[in-house]
Amino acid sequence: MALKSTIYKIDLNIADMDRQYYAQHSLTLAKHPSETDERVMVRLIGFALYATETLIFGKGLSDDEEPDLWQKDLTGAIELWMDVGLPTEKDIRKAAGRAKQVIVVLYGGRIADMWWTQNSKAVLKINNLTVINLPETQELAGIANRGMQISLTIQDRQILVSHDSGSFDITPIILKEPSTY
Repeated sequence: MALKSTIYKIDLNIADMDRQYYAQHSLTLAKHPSETDERVMVRLIGFALYATETLIFGKGLSDDEEPDLWQKDLTGAIELWMDVGLPTEKDIRKAAGRAKQVIVVLYGGRIADMWWTQNSKAVLKINNLTVINLPETQELAGIANRGMQISLTIQDRQILVSHDSGSFDITPIILKEPSTY
C-alpha cells in the first residue's frame, strides 16, 4: 500500500515591506511521504518571498516536470518557477528555458554550501536565475504542524517568523540575482 501525503492547513499572514505586499493566504500544502517538515516549511518561506494571488504550489517531489511553486500568465506561459532543495544543474537549465524567472531556494546548512561550491560556476551563467540560501531552517521544522497560523514580516531582506508560541528571524542569503542587460 502506497503512503499518502499529509495535508497541512496554513493560515499565512504576509507583510512584505520590501515589495509592498500585504496579504492573508489560506493554504493547503500536501507533504509528500518522503518530504521532511523542514522542506515543507522552506516551501512556505519560498511562497512568502514571492507571493502573489497567482503563485501556486506545484506537485514538486511527486512530478519531475513540475516545480515546487510556479506562476503562469493568462496564456499559460510560466512566469516564475521555484525549486526548493538541491536541484541538478540540468534541471535548472531546463527550468530556465521554460520560465521567465527561475528561483532556487537552498537549505540544509553545510550541504547547501557544498552544492553551491560545486554548481556556482555553471549556474552563475544563467541570466534568469535567482539562488537563495536559507542557512538556518531547523527552527522552521520545529513549528510545523498540520494546522498552523503563521505571520511572516519581511523587511530589508530579513524574515520575522511569528507563530503561536513565539518568533524567530531568518536571514536569506542571496547567492545570485538575475542578470540585467
